[in-house]
Amino acid sequence: QVQLVESGGGLVQAGGSLRLSCAASGRTFSWPVMGWFRQAPGTEREFVTAIAWSGSSIYSTDSVKGRFTISRDNAKSTVYLQMNSLKPEDTAVYYCVAGLTFTREARGYDYWGQGTQVTVSS
Repeated sequence: QVQLVESGGGLVQAGGSLRLSCAASGRTFSWPVMGWFRQAPGTEREFVTAIAWSGSSIYSTDSVKGRFTISRDNAKSTVYLQMNSLKPEDTAVYYCVAGLTFTREARGYDYWGQGTQVTVSS
C-alpha cells in the first residue's frame, strides 16, 4: 500500500509559478514510477509528467514541456512539480500517482492522491 498526499496548489496569475509536492508513505520502493495527472472540469484526467525511481527517465506531455519540471527526492519520499509560465488552460485539479511502469493511461497507475487545485487567472 502507498499513500500519496499532495500540497502546494493555489491561485496564481498567468505567467506565474507554483510548486506542487507529493509526499508518499508506505511501500514506496515497490512502485518506482511517480507522476502527475490533471483534470479540468468536464474533461477526462490527463497525463502531465512522470519520473522513474532513479530520476534518469522523465516523460511529459507536449503542452508542459519547457514549463513544468518534475523531480523526486527518494530520501524524503517526495515528488515535486515545478510549474512555471502558467497559463489559464493549466487550471485543473492535479493528482499525484504511483505505478510500476511508464504510461500515459490513468488506469496504468495503482495509487492516487486526493488532488490539489491549481487555478490560473488571466
